Amino acid sequence: MNTAKQNYQIIKELESKAIENRPLDNAEAVFLSNLNDQDTFDLIASANRIREKFKGNKISLCSIVNAKSGRCPEDCVFCSQSIHFKTNIDEYPLIKSEEMLQKAEEALSHGAQKFGIVTSGRRLSTEQELNEICKTIKKLKEEGKIHRCASLGILGRDELIKLKEAGLEEYHHNLETARSYFPKICTTHDYEEDVETVKIAKSIGLRSCCGGIFGLGEHPEQRIELAFTLKELDVDSVPINFLHPIKGTGAENLPPLKPLEILKIIAIYRFLLPAKDIKIAGGREHNLRDFQSMIFAAGANSTMVGNYLTTKGRDFQDDLQMIKDMGLEPVSNGFNIP
Repeated sequence: MNTAKQNYQIIKELESKAIENRPLDNAEAVFLSNLNDQDTFDLIASANRIREKFKGNKISLCSIVNAKSGRCPEDCVFCSQSIHFKTNIDEYPLIKSEEMLQKAEEALSHGAQKFGIVTSGRRLSTEQELNEICKTIKKLKEEGKIHRCASLGILGRDELIKLKEAGLEEYHHNLETARSYFPKICTTHDYEEDVETVKIAKSIGLRSCCGGIFGLGEHPEQRIELAFTLKELDVDSVPINFLHPIKGTGAENLPPLKPLEILKIIAIYRFLLPAKDIKIAGGREHNLRDFQSMIFAAGANSTMVGNYLTTKGRDFQDDLQMIKDMGLEPVSNGFNIP
């Protein structure tokens, strides 16, 4: 077993490798994953320097609208929108374009640089739904105020091309977990369908936003497995979520991750994906509590503001103050940010 001094030296060597954008191998990633709590703060300090190298002091903020809620036929164990679980969420069909546009204006006023339209379900149900979303994206493009993203499930090339032609800039589609663990998380579609959606989005020139959710009972090495899959796909932005158990779902009784374990995950992802955007999304308030500001020190350069899909976020002013207190700056959206 290495001493703390030896571990520190190895962390520094791997930091230098990441800063030079040289890929770490699986054994090096496993070493980082096996570090104990005592060494985690050295890991965080190194991840912070890697973030500064590639992302400076700018923090990208994004906000989403839950544009179609519930009634999803998929059986993802963590999801309160699945028809396989009895939860008390609001269910509604696709909202009108005018309401999506209003939510985009709210996102702008809260300091968000990016705005995502999110719908429940395996995919969009009708051509009418696709047209309504394209109408919204086209209007947002004409206004030119905010980066346009969407998360609409497993789509094909023609649908994604239509969205891109309307003005979509980025497509979000999470893999959720490692390929080896996915059958324990979802049985209603195949992992490769998700991978193919990401590949198609990239192939037509869309930015790809693709990550996962942690705390589902996966092994630490499976978190690394997911990171290497994302690296292979060359995704642009990596949203990292942490399980916020919802009563009635298949994951309601899973134990929470500890804050230091969460920070270690973020730091390792910065080491493995040094030049990518790493965005902290759902579950940070519930799981990190007083450690929320540490997400940036651990390597994140992006976070969500406002509410999530079926859970509440915190007041956007608190997040803006947190960023300021860390000596960082939100990426400007052209509006006056309080």
